[in-house]
Amino acid sequence: MYKKNTDGLKPKEKKSIERLAERKVDGLISRELAKELVTVSRAVSRKIALLIDREGEILEVVVGSRSIIYLPDLGRYRLGTGRLRRVRLVFPEIVEREPAIPHDIYTDLLKLRLDAVIGVSVVGNRVPFCLAHVDPTDPSKAITISGKDVKELPKDFEATLELIESSLATKKNSDPGLRALLVGVGSTKERLEELSELAKTAELTVVGSILQKRAPDPKTLLGKGKLEEVILTALSKDVELLIFDTELKPSQWRIITNSTDLKVIDRSMLILDIFAKRASSAEGRLQVELAQLKYNLPKLVEKDAGLSRLTGGIGGRGPGETKLEIGRRRIRDKIVELERKIHKISEQRDVRAKRRTDSGVPLVSLVGYTNVGKSTLFNALTKGTVLVENKLFATLEPTKKRVVMPFDHRSELTEVVFSDTVGFIRELPEELFNAFRATIEEVHSSKLILHVVDASNKSWEEQYLAVRKVLEEIGAKDIPEIIVINKCDLNRDFEGSGIRVSALKREGIVELLREVTDRLFPE
Repeated sequence: MYKKNTDGLKPKEKKSIERLAERKVDGLISRELAKELVTVSRAVSRKIALLIDREGEILEVVVGSRSIIYLPDLGRYRLGTGRLRRVRLVFPEIVEREPAIPHDIYTDLLKLRLDAVIGVSVVGNRVPFCLAHVDPTDPSKAITISGKDVKELPKDFEATLELIESSLATKKNSDPGLRALLVGVGSTKERLEELSELAKTAELTVVGSILQKRAPDPKTLLGKGKLEEVILTALSKDVELLIFDTELKPSQWRIITNSTDLKVIDRSMLILDIFAKRASSAEGRLQVELAQLKYNLPKLVEKDAGLSRLTGGIGGRGPGETKLEIGRRRIRDKIVELERKIHKISEQRDVRAKRRTDSGVPLVSLVGYTNVGKSTLFNALTKGTVLVENKLFATLEPTKKRVVMPFDHRSELTEVVFSDTVGFIRELPEELFNAFRATIEEVHSSKLILHVVDASNKSWEEQYLAVRKVLEEIGAKDIPEIIVINKCDLNRDFEGSGIRVSALKREGIVELLREVTDRLFPE
């Protein structure tokens, strides 16, 4: 087939272009076909390129302008084993001179992972060529070979392709986990560091990051040139996944996914994926599925290749993964059903909370930014065995434990219920916040909040304010609060007021329990 860009051409000229598509190719390009390609291009004064597969079949004839070739969408030619496209591009030099490969063709070679690009010309009786292919030792670069006649083109190029693909496959398998590149637009270095921690929590291998400080483009997020740089960097590092720190609008997401074969997700989709993987209770799974469906609903368009790439993998796994491509109406029905189930569970939780309130046993909730050590502190306060991991969102399900306080101002025993809550994070996806809102709002029942901050984190103040913002949103800002400065053993010079502890080393726990008792049971 050929791409029609033949306006203004005579019928005879169009016919000569059509005949090119009927040729069978021997080797990389035969001398006869190369001469014909150059002759036809010069006759119509337009660059005509051939896309040829490894079997020698001309897949497409592309008619460009006199100076530029506009390649078609190559999405149908999926990347094969070793991540080459299994097609090569042959293009002519319209002027009678030695062929050269322009920058944009080099970019296409690396960006699209073509087998090769070959420029051909006719100079006198010669048919010189210029061949370029991906450098197997450094995929961000190309190797170029020039010759005086296409008869000198490599006869064993299949061996070169095998070497390239073997090298790329070896490099791909050398790192555990899906390889990801982080992209920040109008972001900060600290936010990209947090995004990196989120990616590691999702068991991804982060191989690099790109930070663009300009304000996001409302239409494309990234400028065309910057997006091209991102894709080239991803290909050079053998990346399979792009993670954007900025939440992508559906239109931005489609533009980016249509520009590359890579999977594309944003920060919210990554957090949803982490929650999907770590949710263990029936309610938690329902909440995650609801959040996934609500977040992905605007992206659900018929035959959207970008979304289909997400299903069953990062950004689309968990309870909702099989729901991502069903019809909008069915999704809305499912959302209503999930909201009904979660509301019922929430009502049951309210009943349990009322019983606890009626019993007179006060609730003390541990809140704080994710990974500040709440679960470790909970275990230290209650002698509990809650799972502790150095990962974001290690705790998704609230855990409660009744404790007899050691500092009672009265003769009878004094009991307190400590609650380990879900870790907070700035800009939590609205859909996820709403889904987990009932769980988070358990803090309402608290008589006291232990607000845990990480003394070893230089962004602790920003994290503290992010948590206070959430507490305000759920109407819990007026509940009495004790600031607990955790991990003080890692920063003895921490400047800030509060009870200093090291939950891991059990330092300051007695002092914290005494302060809790004094707050709840004053003389």
